[in-house]
Amino acid sequence: MNDLITIGLLIDFYGQLLTARQYEILDLYYNNDYSLGEISEQLEISRQGVHDNIKRAKAALLDFEQKLGLVGKFTRNKSKAQEILDYINDIDIEDLRENNKQNILKIKNAVILIINDD
Repeated sequence: MNDLITIGLLIDFYGQLLTARQYEILDLYYNNDYSLGEISEQLEISRQGVHDNIKRAKAALLDFEQKLGLVGKFTRNKSKAQEILDYINDIDIEDLRENNKQNILKIKNAVILIINDD
């Protein structure tokens, strides 16, 4: 995942754990694509202050993720759901009509392995 997407997810999951100022700055920078200069003007702080806040807030978000792992779990579960959907899409309607239990059992077992893979 690229940095922008990763930080966006971290903000979504842990943003409310940051200070209000840190959250506001990250939201402007990552979600609204403001420059450091635009943020500094809007919030009436120096560009260096904006930069420092971004750096500290990113470090805090990464620390939350290291300790809690919610984003990692979310992305793994999303990947598993996609894999399961792929298996479901591979089910041949004709197999169902012919009552081909072997293929359905194979798909069921594969899905169980995906779900239990933790």
